Amino acid sequence: MKTPQPFSLPRRRFVQGLALGAAGLGLGVNARALLANQGHTGAPTLSGDRFHLTLGGADVNITGKPRPATTINGGIPGPTLRWREGDTVTLKVTNLLPETSSIHWHGLLLPFEMDGVPGLSFDGIKPGETFTYQFPIKQNGTYWYHSHSGFQEQTGIYGSIIIDPATPEPFQVDRDEVVVLSDWSDEDPQHIYATLKKLSHYYNFNERTVFDTLRDFRDKGVVQTLKDRHMWNSMRMSQSDLADVTGYTYTYLMNGQSPNGNWTCQFNPGERIRLRFINASAMTFFDIRIPGLDMTVVAMDGQPVKPVDFHEVRLGVAETLDVIVEPKDDRAYTLFAQSIDRSGFARGTLTPDPALSAAVPAMDAPPPLGHTEMGMGAMGHDSGHGAMDHGSMKHDMAAMGHGNMQHGKSHPSAAVPFAVDSRNPDLPPRDSATEHADSEFGPGVDMRAMAPADMLDDPGIGLRDRSWKVLTYADMETREGPPDSLHPDREIVLHLTGNMSRYMWSFNGIPFADSVPLELYHNERVRITLVNDTMMTHPIHLHGLWSDLELGDGKLLRKHTITVKPGEKLSYLVRADALGRWAYHCHLLYHMEAGMFREVRVVKGAPHKAPMPDHANHHSHGEGA
Repeated sequence: MKTPQPFSLPRRRFVQGLALGAAGLGLGVNARALLANQGHTGAPTLSGDRFHLTLGGADVNITGKPRPATTINGGIPGPTLRWREGDTVTLKVTNLLPETSSIHWHGLLLPFEMDGVPGLSFDGIKPGETFTYQFPIKQNGTYWYHSHSGFQEQTGIYGSIIIDPATPEPFQVDRDEVVVLSDWSDEDPQHIYATLKKLSHYYNFNERTVFDTLRDFRDKGVVQTLKDRHMWNSMRMSQSDLADVTGYTYTYLMNGQSPNGNWTCQFNPGERIRLRFINASAMTFFDIRIPGLDMTVVAMDGQPVKPVDFHEVRLGVAETLDVIVEPKDDRAYTLFAQSIDRSGFARGTLTPDPALSAAVPAMDAPPPLGHTEMGMGAMGHDSGHGAMDHGSMKHDMAAMGHGNMQHGKSHPSAAVPFAVDSRNPDLPPRDSATEHADSEFGPGVDMRAMAPADMLDDPGIGLRDRSWKVLTYADMETREGPPDSLHPDREIVLHLTGNMSRYMWSFNGIPFADSVPLELYHNERVRITLVNDTMMTHPIHLHGLWSDLELGDGKLLRKHTITVKPGEKLSYLVRADALGRWAYHCHLLYHMEAGMFREVRVVKGAPHKAPMPDHANHHSHGEGA
């Protein structure tokens, strides 16, 4: 992928850009006033069908010292855009930054030329220029928008979208609130990325210490402890690699405010409140709960689902979740969203009186990775505690095929290609044994899952032992039943691959720069099967097309971003009903930059009857891809 422009901008250029943006928008305030308020004012809501957004720069003070940021209309997050299903919206986006920029409308169905990915959809918005987006609104629900250029998403270019339905929804609420979760760092994201490439665990402060080893000596014995350490060291993996970028550098935000800022929503007891959660972070999975208050899910990724009551949920990067809460008591409640690695949290308050507050829960201890996350399937539902069956490890470790254990692997003689025709009699059924393509045996892949499992009902590491209900994909389904056919014309098998120590990420062991576009044929129904061969969780996003997650028993869950847990294998159906060039990638920003990205082309014609090999081809599609 093309290296983005450097993030660090001269302060003079930031202030000039912001002043110009304020003047152009007629805000009636000077740059100094905007700089003073930046990051703590919340996001205004803009309604209608014509909008003007200005991308600029400002110094923000989130952690106690001013740092440069990129902004939309002078704010972080950008304004909430409120549209109506059936309208056609026009958005003029002016770029006052000294680098090519963009806006991608995440989860929206639109012409590919309006999708906002430089190098695929268009050339990007050059400094000083204005680009006009215009497209019809074919859906309703909760979505968001963000930059697809360099690391601008990390530094502040993101905001929320609410699309009101053309027909009334089957429920009513008294209050409607957007809750945008994000992660902020005072570090230049270019520096973060360079650090990860040099030392991938640099930000991980949950690594084992000598005291952990001494405790294991006491609890498990010296021999067993040394066996455990030898196994993990041989694999060059850590049991604590839950997140690449952590609270060591991140401050976690709720609607642009830090935990100390305490974003607050005031309510009247007995009201039904709709909370529209949006995970607009660059790298963080959030575990969300409201102690003392039940939640009822009514939509995910903007799509209505059958209501389910729950108490906690893990929201992946780029996912959205609509819930209804009904606080009946005259008391305050804490919205608590802790990071998956337990290195920090975002929080806010629901309260009937601004003078009231609620206790903030203590963060959980960081859970260690175990058999399940190692892709060892049925061996391993070890509740995330790292319990190992060492009696079977001698056989299993060779089969896992770690980078430094390839002497023990059995190289597949007939690897499943990355795309095959479902009418081919050799097409494997969904529950077929996992095969690994030749391209997965190289320096960019340090692990291959031995027995990836169906884990749709697994709440994930750190949430399996809860005494309360944790929402999973398996609990939900699209409200009106399957929105499209259950029967695919073709199947595509893709492995999520990487080398953590080298910070290399890819599909099928092939990074974006060496990949060829994946072709779908107009209006065909394709099953995409993802196998996560890594010990990291990946949110996978396909632009421009719906992804109908297969839940079994004829049930589908329509989504735009699908989170794949370590060691998981899942399938979803895609209707290729939008011609054009679309991005397909992991939504962890630094994983995408490091190669976990593909171009998808929807073309006219009929599917090939022969398998489509995934061979290397050296080409790139420019900035932001």
